[in-house]
Amino acid sequence: MTLTGFIAYSGALAVAAAIPGPGVTALVARALGSGFRSSLFMAFGLVVGDLTYLTAVVLGLAFVAQTFGAVFLVVKWLGVAYLAWLAWSFWTSGFTAETVEARRGGGGVPVAIASGLAVTLGNPKTMIFYLAITPTIVDLATITAADYAVLAATTIIVLLVVLVPYLVLAAKARWLLSSPRALKVLNRTAAGFMMGAAAAIAARP
Repeated sequence: MTLTGFIAYSGALAVAAAIPGPGVTALVARALGSGFRSSLFMAFGLVVGDLTYLTAVVLGLAFVAQTFGAVFLVVKWLGVAYLAWLAWSFWTSGFTAETVEARRGGGGVPVAIASGLAVTLGNPKTMIFYLAITPTIVDLATITAADYAVLAATTIIVLLVVLVPYLVLAAKARWLLSSPRALKVLNRTAAGFMMGAAAAIAARP
């Protein structure tokens, strides 16, 4: 690959990641509800999902989305169900001034990473980018192992540069809210974000 190709890929990925979608929405909701650390691990899960699609494309497995479309459909609805459950949890119980610190990062690192991975794999926007747009930017016929390594590193860096500011701002907003009334608004807002992400994924073909 040429330097121009890497730059074009980085720019396209940055634009796609920066546009608020189910992934960003779910990340912001988790940051509002669980703080920076938990949402950061969810961001890692989102990155792993992107790397999964990138690897599939580089290995010439784009046909999997067509041949085994049912698998992607199952993953999509699992992601929708998980987000809907999180929305219900935030709406019905959520956080109080006494429990917000104790429940910070609830579910642990594996759950946070897995949730990010599920959201990405079930997001048609991400799937379309890697299976349709990336091949028009990257010459898959001539890509080498070294090229793939650079693409993977670029993907990680670009996504974290784009996503971390979202979760930092959301996490700071969370800590600024301390009154019971404000926490109720936070819980309902997080629930709305989660349900919005679920609806966005479910509505896309």
